[in-house]
Amino acid sequence: VQLVESGGGLVQPGGSLRLSCAASGFTDNRYRMSWYRQAPGKERELVAGISSVGSITNYVDSVKGRFTISRDNTKNTVYLQMNSLKPEDTAVYYCNAKHVVYGLDYWGQGTQVSVSS
Repeated sequence: VQLVESGGGLVQPGGSLRLSCAASGFTDNRYRMSWYRQAPGKERELVAGISSVGSITNYVDSVKGRFTISRDNTKNTVYLQMNSLKPEDTAVYYCNAKHVVYGLDYWGQGTQVSVSS
């Protein structure tokens, strides 16, 4: 399985970005997808997750109402729409895929998101 993130960059506070994670090599469609982030000097944290069929989502409290996770299983792609960005959202964002039955865990290489004026 390979995960390739894109869409990161530098944005001003209050701005928006949309991250994409394109997956390849899935053996079936039973993968839960998530976005994590890691800021300098901090532990990696779960930002948002979405179930294999896209019916259940969850978010860390700090991004609720601002970020939206979605997926297109026809394209094996998961998205993270980030609105009203804050400087504290600055981090490397990682895509994660986890098989819901076998527990196989995969990570992308990460994409940098920087929020600064």
